[in-house]
Amino acid sequence: MQYDVIVIGGSYAGMAAALQLLRARRRVLVIDAGQRRNRFAGHSHGFLGQDGADPAEIAATARRQLDAYPTLTWIDGRAETATGQKDDFIVTMQDGAQHRGRRVLFATGVSDTLPAIDGLQDRWGVSVFLCPYCHGYELDRGRIAVIATGPMSLHQAQLLPEWGEVTLFTNDAVTLDDAARADLEARGVAIEPTPIARIAGEADVVLSDGRRLPFAGIFTASRNAPATPVAQSLGCALSETPFGTQIQTDEAKQTSVPGAFACGDAARVPHSLSLAVADGAWAGASLHRSLVWPDA
Repeated sequence: MQYDVIVIGGSYAGMAAALQLLRARRRVLVIDAGQRRNRFAGHSHGFLGQDGADPAEIAATARRQLDAYPTLTWIDGRAETATGQKDDFIVTMQDGAQHRGRRVLFATGVSDTLPAIDGLQDRWGVSVFLCPYCHGYELDRGRIAVIATGPMSLHQAQLLPEWGEVTLFTNDAVTLDDAARADLEARGVAIEPTPIARIAGEADVVLSDGRRLPFAGIFTASRNAPATPVAQSLGCALSETPFGTQIQTDEAKQTSVPGAFACGDAARVPHSLSLAVADGAWAGASLHRSLVWPDA
């Protein structure tokens, strides 16, 4: 059969988009590889009505609500490629199965590439974070480490004193001019130039000179890219952001390929659960409009 929309990615943005389409009684296929970006975190914060909830339960509740709509088809699996054109897209799965759709939506999320520091990846989402609005409050104004990855880390270090006492580890990743140093010092940020050897304990930074500095939490800026190259397989253009690459879209969330849309972390910055849901809802409405007015 041919679906009205094939949604690739069944996390928050993908489900938010699917909900709008299902409520318009459209035939929707959601393909989900089961790799939520926040799967390492035990609590989600800053999402109105769900503050402090388990993100896995938020996703499970959303899935149960989608299942109530009879025009939904859900496949657990990985989409490998997308081909075709507006009104006739073909999505090929890892197992070789193919599905046809009039429209396709990429809600694949992103991959996070962290600094190559021993112990950092193991603590991602537990005591190593990206977003202070999501995780800063729970640190209870304790000591906060910021591990630099590039120029954007300066903004992290400037913002985070709202949540605690900050130390910026330049870690050979950023060079601070006199103005930047003066600004950080005025905000009470300590600057540590000694390279990091590893992360230990819950959130201890071990330096190359042997010092071990304990913190309540660690923040760093990951490098992002779409979690899979399936959008690129269709020819969708990418754009550069200060955080990496994302799928290029217009105001209606349509990519450079007519009839193909993208939303969520893979297609916008900054990132959060709230913003992903909002972006997905708008993408779903835009997709519906493109089906109603296909020549618009």
